[in-house]
Amino acid sequence: MSAIDFSTLQSLGLTGAESDKDRKRDELGQAEFFELMIAQLNNQDPFEPMESGAFLGQIAQFGTVNGINELKKSFDGIASAMQSSQTLQAASLVDREVLVPVDMAVLQEESEIRGGVDLPKSVNNLTVGVYNEAGQLVRQINMGAQSSGLKTFHWDGIKDDGEPAVPGIYEFRAQAQLDGASAPPQVLLNARVDSVRLGQGPNSPVMLSIDGFGEIELAKVRRIG
Repeated sequence: MSAIDFSTLQSLGLTGAESDKDRKRDELGQAEFFELMIAQLNNQDPFEPMESGAFLGQIAQFGTVNGINELKKSFDGIASAMQSSQTLQAASLVDREVLVPVDMAVLQEESEIRGGVDLPKSVNNLTVGVYNEAGQLVRQINMGAQSSGLKTFHWDGIKDDGEPAVPGIYEFRAQAQLDGASAPPQVLLNARVDSVRLGQGPNSPVMLSIDGFGEIELAKVRRIG
């Protein structure tokens, strides 16, 4: 079997003692690995010894595993920092209004409902219909031709007949027309954030409790205020 160059091992970061006490578990893993490698060398067939390339391949593989473990630790740290940042951001939203992808809202007495429509491309005509709990159209908001992007609207609580709508739950449906074809784009409505619920794990999303809607992921908030 050919001799192994010590500098090759050193370049792989597998020689020399670590001074950091926090890395004792990694050193133990390396010691066990080399113990197994020595045992393998001692018990190999003398007529078919392990080639130096194969030996170095096993060492490199071990170094790769160590590198992956260190990389995983780094990613875990980044994920934890991102979740902490999201938590702080979410906590600051309590009692504030956010624009979220929902299509139903509660009309309070002498109040208005604000929202938006997300258009992937320009349209010839955009309308937003307001429907009561019985499914009846009570107000149609004509927004005309619109370019792509988020287009905002508001309903003052007045029906098409000029009378104020009774307080309650109302549904908003958008219709966009382009070259004679009609399609329902995404509706978003403003709502107040009641509370925040943190995820149980590093990959669990931060949830916002929205007044009248239930919970929604922080990542789905399109606009604040």
